[in-house]
Amino acid sequence: MKSTAEPMKRTLKGNAGQVQSSVVVFLLLAGIALLAGANVYTLLQLDAFREEVGAQFATHEERLSLLDGSVSRTSESLEERVAEVTSLVESTAESTQERIDVQTRQVEARVLDRTEDLEREIETARQESEAKISEVGGKLEQTTSQVGELGGEVDTVKVAVEETRSDLEKAVAELTSVKGDLGVQSGLIATNADELSALKELGERNYYEFNLGRTRNAQRVGPVSIKLTGTDRKRNRYSIELWADDKKIVKRRKTLLEPVQFYVEGARIPYELVVNKIDNGLIEGYLATPKGSARGA
Repeated sequence: MKSTAEPMKRTLKGNAGQVQSSVVVFLLLAGIALLAGANVYTLLQLDAFREEVGAQFATHEERLSLLDGSVSRTSESLEERVAEVTSLVESTAESTQERIDVQTRQVEARVLDRTEDLEREIETARQESEAKISEVGGKLEQTTSQVGELGGEVDTVKVAVEETRSDLEKAVAELTSVKGDLGVQSGLIATNADELSALKELGERNYYEFNLGRTRNAQRVGPVSIKLTGTDRKRNRYSIELWADDKKIVKRRKTLLEPVQFYVEGARIPYELVVNKIDNGLIEGYLATPKGSARGA
């Protein structure tokens, strides 16, 4: 039994080894087939890629060819434009130079004409100046003569002024100064028009003459308003109402040539009213106010 079993075992081992060898061979062949298929696929892909690259290269070459043509055309057009511009610039330069030359000649002609005009004007002015100088010389001699005559007239006027001043001083010396109804020493009193003129010449006060009759409303006299309310011719008296600084002041039974005094706001000395003529329903006189005072009623 042992002798039969051992050959069978060897037979089985041999078959197993053959099977394993067959499997290995099969696997090797399968791997070789796969590699061959992969190579074929790769070659096909390469061919396709080469065709695509070739097509793109051809397209780029066409584009480059078109671009080349466009650049050539642009270059030719640019050269033509440059030539046109150059020609235009040269033409413009020539035209400009011609205009400059023409304008230069015109300016030179105008300057020459103006120079001649100025020379003629200067000559005319010189001649006129000489004539005027001669005329002024004659007038100067005449003026010198007139000045001598005026000198005599001035001396005459000086004498007249001295006489007038002497008369004024004499007239002022005859004026009197008395106390007014407020007890303040008055200024000089004028009894008539001549004496009033002398006071005005002194210029120490402002003087406003008046001639008032009896009326319903007050009458304006300088900076105040006065209303005559009554007269007494026999006693040389009168009564008035006056308004100054919006205030009413009543003066009753005042006498001829009596300084009627009243104060206004801001005045350091009183205003004075003097009546030098009294008639039935009528008084005449003047109002004296300090210099620089002209306040309204």
